[in-house]
Amino acid sequence: MITSFITHPDCDLHHMGPEHPESPLRLEAIRARLALSGLLQQTMQSEARPASEEELSRVHPLRHLRALDKCVPEEGIVTLDSDTMMNPDSLDAARVAAGAVIRGVDQVYRGQADNVFCAVRPPGHHAEATDAMGFCFYNNVAVGAAHARARHGARRIAILDFDVHQCNGTIDIFKDDPDILICTSFQFPFYPWRYLRSEWQNVVNTPLEAGTDSAAFRKAIEDDWLPALHSFKPELVLVSAGFDAHRDDPLAELCLVEEDFFWVTQLALDIAALYSENRLVSVLEGGYDTDSLGRSAEAHVKALLGLPLES
Repeated sequence: MITSFITHPDCDLHHMGPEHPESPLRLEAIRARLALSGLLQQTMQSEARPASEEELSRVHPLRHLRALDKCVPEEGIVTLDSDTMMNPDSLDAARVAAGAVIRGVDQVYRGQADNVFCAVRPPGHHAEATDAMGFCFYNNVAVGAAHARARHGARRIAILDFDVHQCNGTIDIFKDDPDILICTSFQFPFYPWRYLRSEWQNVVNTPLEAGTDSAAFRKAIEDDWLPALHSFKPELVLVSAGFDAHRDDPLAELCLVEEDFFWVTQLALDIAALYSENRLVSVLEGGYDTDSLGRSAEAHVKALLGLPLES
């Protein structure tokens, strides 16, 4: 298996203040862990390019994009909501984060890689069509899905989101779209407090109680996601990989461990192997304890590379 690792130095330029959990230290922790383990050297490393306005506008209206542009400060930090701040470089970082998923989609469709991990920030899955929120400006995975349709003619795309928070933005953009299947696991009740009880046919919600452990998580995913995925038979699998469901993460109360992220990644790979000619593109979402984030990303990349968890 050829696994591509896509990132960009501009992702480190976005910061929301020294106390904010969504910090450049997150990517540093991932890079350090992958380099130390030797995994980074086993991937095909490449650099993202910024998503264009045209590519972003497939999921975000132009008026919203230009309104965001007007918010960018010349210096310092401005607040968009209680969680989401912007510095002069934030949208540059957000454009390369979205652009990484576009590049990853191109790589799997051109046969340059079997699967891809986009180690980027800011995250994207809370960004709704016309609302930046939850640390997110552009919906990275949605931009990638729209690109797969426009450039490669993808017809059935599965988006698997295992973050501790529900992917309200992805649902907002693709609700009632029969060619997009969204499977999302999340702590319930919990932020973002919207779409948590969505009834759309193409959304598979897997709400998890605080304290949910490995066994309960795995059973819920198998019961909820697998029947929908086998029925849908996706041509492309996209993954919103959030590692904040780890038991050590300070922002939530699920009790997953690295082995669970390895397991759910293998599940996604199995679906991609069955129906998608192995095409799978993963993009980083949450994960705010740097130690557990590094270990969890290592487990995720080991699965992508086809390696055993313990080696």
